[in-house]
Amino acid sequence: MATLAKPVLLRQIGLASATALVVSNMVGTGIFTTTGFLAGDLGSPPLILLIWLVGALCALIGAFCYSELGINLPSSGGEYVYLTRAYGPTWGFMSGWVSFFAGFSAPIAAAALAFSDYLGYFFPALKQENAHAFAGSGDWTFRFGGAQLAACGLVAVFTLLNCMGVQRTARVQNALTLLKVTVLAGFVVLGFAFGAGDWNHFSQPAARWTETPVPAQFAVSLFWIYVAYSGWNAATYVAEELKQPARTLPLALLLGTSIVAALYLLLNTLFIYAVRPEQMKGVVAVGSLAAANLFGSQVGGVFAALMAVSLMSTVNAMVTIGPRVYYAMANNGAFLKSAATVDPRWHTPVYAILAQGVCTMLMTVTPFPQLVVYIGFTLNFFAVMSVASLFRFRKREGWMKLRVVSFAWPLMPVIFLLVGSWMIVQGFEKRPAISAVSVVTILTGALVYRLRRVPVEAGKV
Repeated sequence: MATLAKPVLLRQIGLASATALVVSNMVGTGIFTTTGFLAGDLGSPPLILLIWLVGALCALIGAFCYSELGINLPSSGGEYVYLTRAYGPTWGFMSGWVSFFAGFSAPIAAAALAFSDYLGYFFPALKQENAHAFAGSGDWTFRFGGAQLAACGLVAVFTLLNCMGVQRTARVQNALTLLKVTVLAGFVVLGFAFGAGDWNHFSQPAARWTETPVPAQFAVSLFWIYVAYSGWNAATYVAEELKQPARTLPLALLLGTSIVAALYLLLNTLFIYAVRPEQMKGVVAVGSLAAANLFGSQVGGVFAALMAVSLMSTVNAMVTIGPRVYYAMANNGAFLKSAATVDPRWHTPVYAILAQGVCTMLMTVTPFPQLVVYIGFTLNFFAVMSVASLFRFRKREGWMKLRVVSFAWPLMPVIFLLVGSWMIVQGFEKRPAISAVSVVTILTGALVYRLRRVPVEAGKV
């Protein structure tokens, strides 16, 4: 009797879907929630726009560097694959371990909580500030209420959807991405053309809520920006399911990142045009506030609803991508074996998807600002390590070098590494508690790997 072949991932994702995945993974929590916190951190409207521009340049440089990594190592898993090949299996395992917590579960939780805050425009009980505190105090107050229930419900829906096949999920993703881009582009055009904004807002700084010097605070605030742009590497996580990955991957990363960078700069200009920085300071749902100021409460409510729907595509994109990292790890013996289980009917890593969904729901009780800084610090560290790996890989025979990365080599990776390292140093100095939590997460991954003593060789990824 013939032995049935083990179900595997299929190459079903084309350029349009891969680009949509990048756009959806990027446009979400950050752009919908960050500017209000930046107003309190930096105060100055020009500085707010400058930090978004710096983030855009770093994201583009990162996308170029990851494109070169991706076309040479076209396996699903992203940083896990790159770091395992460059530095050994312990580093690969740590990156995958961190991806489970800070790379996907935490960002999905943050996006789902932002979704709840936008729904709070209509149902105040769904705002995070109205949830009941059950533990902690101050910046570390843990809450549970309507916001967490709505967030968990959204995560559950997309977790189940992703279990039932990548093609069905891709169709939903493409539709949600189209809606998201249409809504935000329409918001920008209508806001500038017909909105009741005021250009004088750009000369009206907000009172800063911190005494940290602006240069140091700029570096710490870049963690918020990093989270907003973090999806520029999204397509690398599904490289094993891309059609013609050598062509599709770099194009998807470049197109997706460029579209989002332009959109972010326009949206932030519109936010400041619509709302005085002092008024937006500390507001999570800054998009609905801007819409209400521009068009009045009724029309603003329509945009608030559409922005809530737009956040759904962010959640779905990350729910799709994350399990592919755990799948790649498990296939190499560096994660729980169940994560490598592919459903024979749907061809999806169902156990990995479900485990991520449960972890995400638990993380929704975490204070939102701490959640975002935790994500930014941890992901920035591994992005720095991944880009640094290019210096090792380029010495290897047969390595394909992208022209854009080779231009003035090593200018691009050096810029990325300098900015990332500056953020890490300032994070330790100005946010020691949350930086320590990030470090503990990373070191726990190393400890778990060593305790498991999994015999994986870096060259076999």
